[in-house]
Amino acid sequence: MQELPDHVRTAFADGPRLLADIGATHARFALQTAPGTYRSVRVLRCDEFDGIVPLLRFYLSEHEDVRLNHAALALANPVDGDYVRMTNRPWAFSTDEVRRELGLSTLLIVNDFTALAMAIPGLKPEHLMQVGPGKPVPHAVLGVLGPGTGLGVSGGIPTVDGFVTLGSEGGHVNFAPSDEREFAILQAAWREWTHVSNERLISGPGMEIIHRALAARNGVDAPARDSAAIIAAALDDKDPLCLEVLECFCGMLGAAAANLAVTLGAFGGIFIGGGIVPRLGEWFRTSPFRARFEAKGRFSGYIADIPTYVISTPHVAFDGVANILSEHLRGRSGDNTLLDRIRQLQPELTPAEQRVASLVLEQPRLVLNEPIAGIAKLADVSQPTVIRFCRSLGFLGLADFKLKFASSLTGSIPVRHSQVRHSDSTHDLSAKVIDNTVSAILKFRDQLDVRAIDRAIELVSRAKRIEFYAMGNSRVVALDGQHKFFRFRIPTALYGDSHLFSLAADLLGPGDVVVAISNSGRLPELLGAVDKARAAGADVIAISSSDSPLARGASVVLAVDHPEDNTSFLSMISRVLQLLLIDIMAVGVSVDVHHARSSATPPALISHLDS
Repeated sequence: MQELPDHVRTAFADGPRLLADIGATHARFALQTAPGTYRSVRVLRCDEFDGIVPLLRFYLSEHEDVRLNHAALALANPVDGDYVRMTNRPWAFSTDEVRRELGLSTLLIVNDFTALAMAIPGLKPEHLMQVGPGKPVPHAVLGVLGPGTGLGVSGGIPTVDGFVTLGSEGGHVNFAPSDEREFAILQAAWREWTHVSNERLISGPGMEIIHRALAARNGVDAPARDSAAIIAAALDDKDPLCLEVLECFCGMLGAAAANLAVTLGAFGGIFIGGGIVPRLGEWFRTSPFRARFEAKGRFSGYIADIPTYVISTPHVAFDGVANILSEHLRGRSGDNTLLDRIRQLQPELTPAEQRVASLVLEQPRLVLNEPIAGIAKLADVSQPTVIRFCRSLGFLGLADFKLKFASSLTGSIPVRHSQVRHSDSTHDLSAKVIDNTVSAILKFRDQLDVRAIDRAIELVSRAKRIEFYAMGNSRVVALDGQHKFFRFRIPTALYGDSHLFSLAADLLGPGDVVVAISNSGRLPELLGAVDKARAAGADVIAISSSDSPLARGASVVLAVDHPEDNTSFLSMISRVLQLLLIDIMAVGVSVDVHHARSSATPPALISHLDS
């Protein structure tokens, strides 16, 4: 990597990381150069861009001298799968397509309040303003909500090593008025929408609706104001109508926060983020928020002990999305693995604990398989020293350490290939074969062409007949495919003899699909059969290298570009990747609505699915 400018010199081995918090109105960007360190922070208005890519390119144009490999974006939107369509902005995009267009190795898209919830366990007291009484219960569930352009909702559930965050759209629950005034506001909203959610009223646009409704109810001829003008008029000018709007708004927010607290059992506290409440400052402490929060009838005592906080730090969204990206990279590329942590902490350990650390670093898999007595003997220390070593790293004991350590080793294999040598033990040989395969799968996952897979699933889901053409090592993959798709009640055949390819292709027609599998993609008989099938109106799905003649002649290419010399060696990893593509298509067919409706018999159940 080229030498970085001073403002983006980084503690990460693979360079700075791009982080963003993208709402419906504003997008905040930063380059993370170390844990908790954010450079080149920039706020952009989303209205000035016509899509996510122009927005990202504009920010990145200011950093053309920086090579970025990893990025994570928090989005004020539900995130489910590769394709994202924003709720409050007419933007839609494929995550993988954006990743490839920007040349990134990693691009994560997460819900903004999922990211916010991920940041909360790391917040310090100076980052929070407590409103009302209550004390958090350690290691308890916490709730998160916050009004901005919409109303974000999430939560955090404690685990043995952190928190699991909830991907929630709780802002869209029905709004419930608590008095005549709020019912009048609801009636005003009903004139625009048949369904009025909390987000419609407890948000920036919702504050404007409250302002109009209360002006009409009070018989006040008030000018139209946006949320910023309402807040300024209330807090600076003491405008009576705007003050009433804020009081009503904060009461509604208190009721929504209370509902979230009892729904989750959030004894770890309720945390309020978003763009509106922090602007209310100290006034919010004396607003109706806390009184309405505790006004829970028979459950007032239950909820009175739950603390409520306003998040005041400006970088909380970056903290959350950075944590999610870090966890993702730790599981994929070995970044910040437990081994790295042991190396960093080793000088701070006692001499005896350092011997245990050296053993772990030199023979990690051996340590996983040895009991405590064996580890103590190999490191020449006592068994209590082994326990102290584990606790120095923050684990409860050896069992807890081994659990996390095994996960770290399994999930942190860098993309690489280690040759098996004649001198390798069976243990090393086994580990290398598995590691090489897993490494190739992880790299393969990052290079998948999602659109091609979508098209392939569509073709096989609607196929009148599927025929698999393959020879040699690929024939095993074709046999697996024939078995799976025949179980879906699709007429399926397999041809593994090059002399039969052309004869079979002569019988095909529109609506039929050929799945041609070949590492080289250069077999003349296979290419001739594919040409015949296409000429007859059939579609061809090629599972082959992306630059092969077979790929060029196919309707859809599912590329397997793993470099494997199959002229000299028996290909092994390529076969696994080809099998994975068959599995992906099979799962896709299993969930395909159109195929399920057209089949009189239920399709075969797939173990990947929740049946």
